[in-house]
Order: sequence, then structure tokens, then C-alpha cells
Amino acid sequence: MDGKVKEQKRHQQKHSGPKAERKKLKKQEGSTEEDGRKRNPKAFSVQSAVRMAKTFHRSQDIKTKKHHIPHVDRTPLEPPPIVIVVVGPPKVGKSTLIRCLIKNFTRQKLGDICGPVTIVSGKKRRLTFMECNNDINTMIDLAKVADLVLMLIDASFGFEMETFEFLNICQVHGFPRIMGVLTHLDSFKNNKTLRKTKKNLKHRFWTEVYQGAKLFYLSGMVYGEYQIQEVKNLGRFISVMKFRPLVWQTSHPYVLVDRMEDLTDPERVRTDPKCDRTVSLYGYLRGTHLKNKGQVHIPGVGDFQVADVNFLPDPCALPEAQKKRALNEKERLLYAPMAGVGGVVYDKDAVYIDLPASHVNQQQEEVRPTTELVQSLIDTHATLDAKMAASKVSLFSGSATLDSTDVGEHSGEEGPREECVWDPNTQRKRRKVVFTEKEEEDVSGSSDDDEDGDVDSEDGDQEEQEEDEDEDNLSTFLKDARAESDETEKTVTDAPPAKKQKVEGGKKRGEESAEVPAFADSEDDLEMSEEESEEEGENVRAGDSGHCSEEDEEESGDDDDGEEEEDDKEESEDESMEEDDAAGATMKKQTASESEEEEEEQGGLRWKEGLQQKASEAFLRQQKAAPNLRKLVYGSVVEADDSDDEEQELGGLFRVSRPQNSKKSQANGVDSSRFDPDASHNWDLEEMLNSIRDCFVTGKWEEDQDAATLLKEDEELYGDFEDLETGKVHKGQTGEQDQAEQNSENDEDDADDDDNESLVKVDDDEVQKKKRLEKKQRLKERFNAEYDDEDATYFDDLKEEMQKQAELNRAEFADVDDETRVQYEGFRPGMYVRLEISSLPCEFVTNFDPHYPIILGGLGASEGNVGYLQMRLKKHRWYHRILKTRDPLILSLGWRRFQTIPLYHIEDHNGRHRLLKYTPQHMHCGASIWGPVTPQGTGFLAVQSVAGTKANFRIAATGVILDLDKSVTIVKKLKLIGYPYKIFKNTSFIKGMFNTVLEVAKFEGASVRTVSGVRGQIKKALSTPPGAYRATFEDRLLMSDVVFLRSWYPVSVPQLYNPVTSLLLPAGQKDSWAGMRTLGQLKHDLGIRNKPNTDSLYKPVVRAPRHFNRLHIPKELQKALPFKSKPKQQQPKGKTPRDLQRPSVIREPHEKKVAALLLALSTVHNHKRKKAHTAQHAKHKEFLQQKEKLEEAKLKRQKEARKKLYRIQGQVDQKKSRSSLKGAPQDD
Repeated sequence: MDGKVKEQKRHQQKHSGPKAERKKLKKQEGSTEEDGRKRNPKAFSVQSAVRMAKTFHRSQDIKTKKHHIPHVDRTPLEPPPIVIVVVGPPKVGKSTLIRCLIKNFTRQKLGDICGPVTIVSGKKRRLTFMECNNDINTMIDLAKVADLVLMLIDASFGFEMETFEFLNICQVHGFPRIMGVLTHLDSFKNNKTLRKTKKNLKHRFWTEVYQGAKLFYLSGMVYGEYQIQEVKNLGRFISVMKFRPLVWQTSHPYVLVDRMEDLTDPERVRTDPKCDRTVSLYGYLRGTHLKNKGQVHIPGVGDFQVADVNFLPDPCALPEAQKKRALNEKERLLYAPMAGVGGVVYDKDAVYIDLPASHVNQQQEEVRPTTELVQSLIDTHATLDAKMAASKVSLFSGSATLDSTDVGEHSGEEGPREECVWDPNTQRKRRKVVFTEKEEEDVSGSSDDDEDGDVDSEDGDQEEQEEDEDEDNLSTFLKDARAESDETEKTVTDAPPAKKQKVEGGKKRGEESAEVPAFADSEDDLEMSEEESEEEGENVRAGDSGHCSEEDEEESGDDDDGEEEEDDKEESEDESMEEDDAAGATMKKQTASESEEEEEEQGGLRWKEGLQQKASEAFLRQQKAAPNLRKLVYGSVVEADDSDDEEQELGGLFRVSRPQNSKKSQANGVDSSRFDPDASHNWDLEEMLNSIRDCFVTGKWEEDQDAATLLKEDEELYGDFEDLETGKVHKGQTGEQDQAEQNSENDEDDADDDDNESLVKVDDDEVQKKKRLEKKQRLKERFNAEYDDEDATYFDDLKEEMQKQAELNRAEFADVDDETRVQYEGFRPGMYVRLEISSLPCEFVTNFDPHYPIILGGLGASEGNVGYLQMRLKKHRWYHRILKTRDPLILSLGWRRFQTIPLYHIEDHNGRHRLLKYTPQHMHCGASIWGPVTPQGTGFLAVQSVAGTKANFRIAATGVILDLDKSVTIVKKLKLIGYPYKIFKNTSFIKGMFNTVLEVAKFEGASVRTVSGVRGQIKKALSTPPGAYRATFEDRLLMSDVVFLRSWYPVSVPQLYNPVTSLLLPAGQKDSWAGMRTLGQLKHDLGIRNKPNTDSLYKPVVRAPRHFNRLHIPKELQKALPFKSKPKQQQPKGKTPRDLQRPSVIREPHEKKVAALLLALSTVHNHKRKKAHTAQHAKHKEFLQQKEKLEEAKLKRQKEARKKLYRIQGQVDQKKSRSSLKGAPQDD
């Protein structure tokens, strides 16, 4: 794409056809409308002021509805990736959608979705995808950290309960942005059914979320993936979406962990597998700033103290800030360590690279510097100790090679030896270290300082041997070596620098590694360098790079003879580079020893040739650089590049810093007498002169050092002043201007002075004029800002104020480096941090499952404490059971999920908090729990069980925190019952209510009642029986009355706080956490049946008939009563005597016949009479109808006659009135 942009095909406009005709008509209509508007403007003006006002009000309402309370924008310059949680019931397409979106953004296919997957979606946006499985714990945790929720709905099935559960969880913990995605739409064969289903689901989704919530349709699948265009559209919506800050997230730091490392000592784990683990967790910091050594909560594990926090390089960094339309392929990053994707993994002190062996050869030419170094590390099969033990070294060219055993035998001082000794105290064999006599005398052996066993002891033996026995030989040897290295350096400097990083495949790798050794033992080594390079090339192909790092070469040039051991210590500390250095050194040993063996076979001991010349050259070489014993002992080391780059990449990963003090002596050093002048500077060139021009007074200095600038600042600061010694007055700028004006007015001065003064005056006038104009401009802008602000509203002012605050916050630490900034403000959101937590349960590591999210939620100052909480709670309307007091309940509050025992209560009109046995229906009630202190106003939700999936809705209740203290005293009703045992007129003695006199004394003056409603009061305790008292009542009691006292008893809140430790369960059982069981569950599991209270059972009521006494009226009262009310002396009726009783008549047969005939005749007669009566009634009815008709006709005739009469009468009256209007004759 070298500037060549492919020209797109230009659009050909249609000149004929239906489309062109429509366009022509449209243009003509538009022109006529405009002409009409010009011709008759009144016709197009506002017709109705009312309609115009309504339209205006509506538009303003719509605009105002979009306003939110402005918050200070605290998002960092590099915000953390947006957390996108994909939620839905099982088998709805969550993993497929994530894979398609990742492929859309990064062009990469991902297999199993494990843990968070972070990608770069644009120039300024990164996304972290997380799949939410069908577990209520996971749903609760991810709802707290989600920025965007993609809610997948199976359109062929409809809404499932998991969708509504997650929506209710989101409503409680702060509602993130939610987008619905309909899948399985290809199962609809009928288009009408599809449209109807879409509409129904959309409106139901709007009801739950908000009107107009976005709902995407994924119409079908092609080869197991969703259609590319639909996924691309969904990705575009995600890329441009804006997010509203949620209160809980913006006030608490939190990390969604994308990587976990166990740092526990393996030996400790081996001895005690159940020991607590030290774990480092990695992830992007979100929310607010995180302080080191703070307290965090891991949902599903518990509260922990952070041992250490560090920020690491961003593993999924945003691309460079340059103007471009799209991302390059290299910038489409994908980072998912738990899914085994991401390549480079950063740690506190190392970088790990996941490099599959199959991809190395394919990507060799593209990413060669990276893979060469890393592949050499990966292909190393032998350990460092094994390599060092197998290595051989020769001190002189052509001499016999020495291995580690020979060094121990032939050296004058042997290393420490092991001796097995039986210890009678401990009754076991112990490995004792035995030293030689000489080592016991000389305590300062190098082996004491080393910790690496055989390798370091060999080095120590060799150094002691050289120091003690062969000092003369060593000095001669060093001189020879320096002379040789000097010659080598000359040859190397003449030749172009060899670059060891770039390897052009198998052949070039072998060729380019053939380099001249920096320190050669002899000329033979220089001649043999080609053979060694070939052997090194073979070793590189075998898997080891064969090079030591450039850092070692730099250090070797800097260090003196005595600093060799310190280098070894530094290498042991730097674990990330140790293997590479040791491997390179080992390879050098092997190649040097092999070449020397060949030389010995040829019988050439040529190192003695030209000793005088070599010694003189070695002296000059010694002046330039101190020797490096490692190069002298181990043979040639690759020469560093002499290129101008101060920072050269090593393997594409590490940068080798080259400080200025890398050379032993410099021109500007304290001792520059030994400096060898560089003849490369040609001072005749203009560039060389310009390079040192600023070193002189005439050059351009910095502002705080330039003399002219400082004088000018002093002049502006102090202005006019008088020199007291000479009496001369020095003027500032304004003074000079006044003086110039005076001099211009004075005509007596010389002409030259006049010219100079006029020039000064002109310059000063221009300066003053410019200043005046700037001042006027500033005043005008200030005036405009104060008074010309008609359109600005209070909302705009508030937004501007928040914007200023956000800019101030960003500018405060803008120029401070991250290390210093972290100390002041903590770790800011957007950083990729590493948190080290000690004393984590071992089950967290052993039962780790990447499909379940790990969240580190930061806790506030007091949020780590546990205390009493007062809450307002309402049972969810979809939960099928009411909640019972003292039944354990699992709450999700803040970051935590825990089980506690709530007490439900309601506030009466007098302020008393009365205990409730059950939660009320469709009503809020109070609840008191013992739990973690959480800020007021924080929402919570309650579930009765998190184990498995239930058939019904799982969220039992929702609510909010009200108070954080024990101020509310919950009381429950207590009825004390007593019975009267002695009754006077209005006084009674009651027993059975209390047990002691002291109890009665506490309740003196309390009001009591009987069941029949008679009220009374407790007066005094009686001596016997104990607990009896005297009470007065409104009326006389009966012995059958029951007296009761209504009292209130305070109830204490049970102290149970049981965190839900679901992440500690084994891999397949994380959704089966079970805490304390309810009383009903316990009875059901143990098979216990409730024994009912006999008084509470329903039984038939048997009431005995009551006999009332006869009413007794005194005789005096009887006399005063009227006769009607006086009791009558009524004798009871006796039996009728037998003689007065009427005897029964018995008829004869003839009489019976006569009676029957009479009865028949009377029946016939009655029937005839009834029939005649009926006929007469019908005839009379017909007569009445006829009569009514005649009456109607008569009335009609009379009405017509009256009308006629009234008409005639009206005409007569009209004539009379006309004649009267004519008036009297004029004569009168």
C-alpha cells in the first residue's frame, strides 16, 4: 500500500427508467414547494400558536429526559477493558456468540471459552468477554462487575427463568447496560409466526428492562457460526456504546482475575498438602484507586489481606495513538491466559512466552529475533548442573582439558567433602561437611559465598588455585591474553559489526555465528574460530542458542578481577536470565575444549611464539579495559554490536540498556589522562562545530541558565532602580518609554541621539499597544462570559463544572511517572496489576476451575468489620413461599455472599418495632441481621438456597441497608395469664400470673384485662400464695373469668455470619454449596413430625343449656307499675274432664253413601259456578276493551272540536286586534 489507494468505481446515475422518473418528480415537487413558500409566506407561517407551544414543550421534554445528574469523569486516559458478560440458560448459544465476536474483532478462532477473554476492538477500546454459566453464584458475582450484559434468549422456547433472575439481580446491584439477543430463529418455518414471536418477546423484554431496549436478532447459523453481517452489526453497537458509571463500582476498586499463579514453596506443599497457599492473581484494575496492603474480598472464598501489589506492562495494550481508520493485523490482540491464548505473559520479575513448537518454523522468518532466544530456552533438555558437570575447560591452548573431577583432584585446595556421620542424639545419619586444612585456615574462600553447589565450588577451586599457587603463570597468561584480544579487537573494529540476532534459516545461522572471539587464548584460537563457529551452529540447531547475552559482555568489560564473584551473585538473583547465560557459557566451554583437544593431537604448542610483541600490545590493551576472567577462562564470547543504538532488542523481548559509564575511562571523567583520543572527529565539518556550539557562552542555553533571559526577568521583576555608588538611575521598560518621550520632545540633543530615541520610542509604542489590545481582549472575553450567557442553563453550568474538575484531576499527576504516582494516589484503574495474597485455602488452588469467575473486590475502611445491620426488605412477588423469622437466608450484599439469620419486624404507630413471625404479603418490613458493615443505601438480594436449580423463581427477597447499628430494639408480644381466686365487689385477688413478689413489684400499675373485656389495674402483691396480687376492675368479676396481661419482650438478633465458600468446592460441585438448614428442612430430613398443641386443635363445641332463674319483681315495684306491665296471676290450664270431652261419631253405611253423594253434588256445583265465573270474567274483559276504544274515539272527536273552536276564536281575536291598531279618527 505504498501510497497507492485503489479507486472505487464511481456511481452511474440513472437517466431513464422508473427510478430516474421518480427523482425528477421529487425535484419538481421540491421546487414548486419552495416557490409557493416564497410566493405566499403567510400560508406557511405558524397556523396555531397552541399547537406550536405543544410541539415546543414536547421537544423540550424529550431533551430534558435525556439529562442525567452529571458526575465527575474519573475514567483514566487508558481505561480498563469493558466487561461484557454473556448470560443465558444452557444450550442457548453463549459460547458460539463469544467465539463469533472474537473472530469478528481479532480474526482468530478460539476453542474453549475459559475465564475472561480480553481483545482490542478499536483504537481506544478493549473488551473482556466472560461467559456466565447457569449458577446463581456466578450470576450474582458477574452482575456486580459487568459493564454490558448480552442476554441470550432462545426464541423458539421463549423466556426462561434464568433471564428474569439475572435481571432482578442486576436491578439490585446497579443496572448495567443490557442488550437482548434472540437466537434459534431459524427454527420458525412460518414467517408470520416469527414476526409475532419477535414482537411479543420484544415487548416483554422492554417491560423488564426499559422501553426501547435494544434487541438483536441472530437469524440462523452457517457452518456452526452466526452470520457474519449480524455479528458485525452487534460488534459495531458494542464498539460505540457509552456506559453510565454505577455507584458501587465507582466507589470500590475491583479486579476481574484473568490469571492465577501458585507461589507456595513446593517443598512445603509436598510435606503438608493442606497448607495455606500464597497465590498471585493478575487482572485489570477497575473502579477506583487501589491502595497497597489493603483488604479485599474474593466472592466464594472470603476476606483476605493483600500482601503486595505491583503493576505490570499491559499484556493487551491499546495501539499507538496515530490517525488511522482501522487496526492492523498485529494490533488485533487477544489475551486469554486461562484459555491458553495470549502468547506473552508478564510476571513481576519474568516474562513467559507460550510458543508452540509447530509454529516456530513457520514464523521463523517473520518473528526471528523473538523465537531464536525463546526456542533456545525451550529446547534445553539438560539442567544447568548437568551441563556444568559435563563441561570441560583448558587453561592454555593445546593443554589437556580438565573436567570437574580433575579440578578437585589436582588443585592444591580441595572443596568441601561430604561425610555420613551417625548422630546418637537424633538416632539418624547426618551429612557432615568436611573441609581441608587450608580452607579452614583461609576463611575467605569463594565457595562460602556461593549457594549453587557443584558449579560454584568448581569456580571457587579454580580461582583459589590461580591465586595461591600460580601467580606468576597467571600474570604471564593475562598479558598474553590481553595482547591477543587487542589484536582481535583491531580486526573486529575494521570489519563491519556482525549481528547475531537475525538468522536467515539453517544455513545462515551457522555462517553468521562464525565470529572472531573477543578474548582468545592464542593465535590458534583465532584460527580455530571458524571450526568453533561450525560446532556452535550445530549446537544451536540442536536446541541451545550458544550465545551469552549482551548484558554479560557489557558487565565483563566493566568489572575488575575481584568482581567476578559479584557477577555470579547477580546472575543467581536474576532468575529470568540465568539459564541463558549459563547455557551460553557452557557451550563456550565445550567448543573451546574440543578445539584444544584437536590442537593437542596436531602437536602444535604455538602460544609461545612472539611473546614480547604480545606483552607490549597487552599493556596497551590493559590501559583501555580491565580483563574479564570469564572470557579468559571460557574462551571466545560473541562481540557486542558497535552500532549506534543505545538500546538493542535481545530476542525481540528485552532491551539492553547501555549507560554512559560502560567504558572504563571517558573524556569528561575525573581521571582523563588515560583517555585514548578518538580520531574520528573531523572539526572542519559544520556539523561537528554545531554539536559543541552550545557549550560556549555564545551558544543557546537553557532558559534558567541563559544570561540574557535572566537579565530580562530581573528587569521585569525589579523595574527602575538607582545605583547608590555611581548615582546612575537605571530605567525599566516603562521608564525607558517615559525617558524616550522626554528626549523626543527635547530639541537640544544631537541628531544621532534623536534618531536612536525615535527608534526606541517606536518599538516601545508597538509593545505597549500590543499589551493594551491583549488586555482589552481579555476584559471583553470576561465580560462576555459573565453577561452573554443567555442560552446556558443550570445543567450546562453543572456539566462545565464537572468537566473542569475532571481536567484538574487528570492534570494533577499527568507529568509524574507511574512509580511515584502509585505511592501518592494508589494503583489507578486501567493498570494491569499483580496482587499477591498469602494464606489462601489450599482448596482454592486444588479445586480451581477457570469457568467460574474470580473477583477481587476492594473493601473500604470499615467494610471489613462485622456488626448489626438494619434493612428494609420485601419478599419478591414471584417467590412462591413467605419467609419465616429465624430461618437462615443467603444474602448478596456488596461484594459478599453470606448466610445469616434475619429477624423480621414492623414499626407500629407508636414507634415500637414489633417482631413478625412471617414476612407480610406485598409490603415492606424491617429486618435485622448480624453481618458485614456495608454503606447505607446499598441494595441486597436474598435467596434461600444456592444449591442446584430449582423449579421456581429463586430470588426470595430484595431490599436496602438503612442503619449500621443496634439502635432498633425488636420486641415480641408476651401474654401472662392469671385466674381470680377471691372476688369482692370491684376488687379481686389474682393468682397464677407471677411466681414471686418481686415479679409483681415490677408490674405494679400495669393494666390488665379479662377475656370478657373488663379492664383493671395491678395494685399490690399479696404475701400468700407467692406471686398473687390484688387488682381492681371496672366491674365485679366472675370466677370463670380469665385475666391476662399484655407485655413486650425484647428479642436479640442471632449472630451468624457464614460466607458462601462455593469456589472452594470440587470442580463439578461448585453449585452445590449448602449451609445451615431451616427448621422445616431439618424435620423433613430427620423424619420428625410436629406434635400439635391440644389447645390449638379444632374440636366440636358442646354447650350445656343454661337455666335462668324466674324474674322476681318486688311488691312495692309491682304497685307502681301500670296494669300492662304488672305480672298477671295466670292459672295453669288443667286437663279437660272426661265428661266434657266430645265423643266421636261413627256413620252407618247409608249415611256414608248420602254424605258421598252430597260431596259429589257440591263438587260439580262448585265446578260449574267457577266455570261460569271465568266465562263472565272474560266477557266483562272484552266489554271493557270495547268501551275503552269508544272512549278513545270520543276523546279524539272532542279534541278536534276544541281545536276547531280555538282556531275560529283565534281568527276573531286577530281581526279585533287589527281593527284596534288602525286607531281613532282624526277628528277626535
